[in-house]
Amino acid sequence: MHTPDTHEHEHERGALLAEPEHGHDPRRYVDINLARLHQMGMVTHDGGRTSAAEDFRIIKRPLLRNALHAASGTANRNLIVVTSALPGEGKTYCAINLAMSIAMEKDHTVLLVDADVARPSVLKVLGLGAAPGLMDILLSEKLGVADVILKTNIDTLSLLPAGRNNKHATELLASQTMSALLVEISNRYPDRIVIFDSPPLLLTTEASVLAAQMGQVVMVIEAEATTQGTVKEALRRLDHCPHISLICNKARSFPGGDYYGYYD
Repeated sequence: MHTPDTHEHEHERGALLAEPEHGHDPRRYVDINLARLHQMGMVTHDGGRTSAAEDFRIIKRPLLRNALHAASGTANRNLIVVTSALPGEGKTYCAINLAMSIAMEKDHTVLLVDADVARPSVLKVLGLGAAPGLMDILLSEKLGVADVILKTNIDTLSLLPAGRNNKHATELLASQTMSALLVEISNRYPDRIVIFDSPPLLLTTEASVLAAQMGQVVMVIEAEATTQGTVKEALRRLDHCPHISLICNKARSFPGGDYYGYYD
């Protein structure tokens, strides 16, 4: 199963607002087409024991242990940012699949945040239209998370879109408003794991600013494509991060098969 970067292909865009289920606010409810995601090779609740589903079961376990280990002393330890050194390595694919896999857990809910504010793609990959989100909260004193968070047809999964683009994105992500927002997101629900899809580390300054405020960082590396020097340079920008994990993506371990290696 090939796992292209999500920027490389256009996907069918679904309607932002679906008919509400009982108890859902139609302004903040989206219906994800899970059958479509399964056809794309993504992890879904009813997709069976695919190779991707099994790989992300392995990947998520140490991340969950770190997120729930109070003795670690790490702030925001349930906030996990997924990034890469360069575009095209599959970080958005991994962020969505990781969120989908954790959403299958019985004891956790997941908030998936599109923090790649210059090139947001989470909603596009999920077949959804653009919506207000993270940048809008940071730019307005009147908006809060509850005003823009999107509930989905997966009860344990919610979405926070990137929102409008802004030329001062780095400064906004480094602001006190952002720090306070992350504390609120981290502490509001004790069972919540928050996954951030971040910009590439070597392409923008936003990625390292965002990573500095996370409890855990997952860096996606494209096998047989990303050089060792590129990986080292990207890791240098994460020196301040307490928990860094690497996913080796698109690596073939046997003819005709794909393997997603995990290194903690």
